[in-house]
Amino acid sequence: MAPTVIHFDPPRVPTTGDAAALQQGAARKITYLRVSVTDRCNLRCRYCMPSDQDFLRPDSLLSYEQIVAVARPLVARGVNKIRITGGEPLLRRSLHTLVSMLKALPGSPEVVMTTNALLLGRHAAALKDAGLDRLNVSLDTLRPERFERLARRPGLEQALKGLDAASAAGFTNTKLNAVVMGGFNDDEIPDLLTFSAERGLQLRFIEFMPMASNGYGLDAERVPLAEILARIAAVGELVPLERGSGPASTYRLASTGQELGLIAAISMPFCDSCNRLRLTSDGILRSCLFEGGEVSVRALLADPDPDARLGEALDVLRRVKPLVHDGQGHVHMNRVGG
Repeated sequence: MAPTVIHFDPPRVPTTGDAAALQQGAARKITYLRVSVTDRCNLRCRYCMPSDQDFLRPDSLLSYEQIVAVARPLVARGVNKIRITGGEPLLRRSLHTLVSMLKALPGSPEVVMTTNALLLGRHAAALKDAGLDRLNVSLDTLRPERFERLARRPGLEQALKGLDAASAAGFTNTKLNAVVMGGFNDDEIPDLLTFSAERGLQLRFIEFMPMASNGYGLDAERVPLAEILARIAAVGELVPLERGSGPASTYRLASTGQELGLIAAISMPFCDSCNRLRLTSDGILRSCLFEGGEVSVRALLADPDPDARLGEALDVLRRVKPLVHDGQGHVHMNRVGG
């Protein structure tokens, strides 16, 4: 099922009769905004995009001022966390400027970023100085040949140097995201546990998600949550922890005290508690990675009262967020920021 497109022409709040897909979401609170600043990336990971991906023109991207103009009324209405994503967000020039602008919003929302770490060596210090609160680093393998096969580019050594630069700049509580792919890297679960423990990283294993771009010669399979847990339990006893506000189920390895998370959007959908919206780099505000509703923010920003129109959009998208997804995405991951 493709997303419902909600048109505000003229801007108004649709009624129940306008969209049959409306769910009972009136009480749902949206506290988390994911902002893709570019669909471009310096890697070509096979589960994210094809090797010959066509990218958006630079002039089609939202400016930093437009991104902040979207974020401001959403923060005023309860959003307290903003994640900057891509593509690879550090390909966007002077990204630290956007970080400073977002941190300056009334309420000073938490601003975090997901990156492949290849460019952190150049930018970690400036991002820290700008007020970036935390980093998530995507790293699926510790083997150079596998990294190059997955990403269609070399880069493991540069990514590891980026992690070092982040630590030197003062970033703490950095999370390491690893997508578990059967027949490709599922045998590295123990190695990733050891690596993250040695570096003080919070490891999160992510279940492989079927999207429009998945595959492209990788021949990987989804490893269900139960099997991932069994692989980890073979290393040491797992103690369940209280679940936080995010999608990850959290555990502690009894033998080491190491905390780790598991995100299984297929085995254990968290749609009914999802608290996020996604803003694409070209200005589409989406209620869901898979389905639901979406609206272009450009017309809303041009309205005489953009804050009010964006508030209306927030209310509608909150109500059309699905209670469960169909398990199939219809967009490339680099377009919506994962």
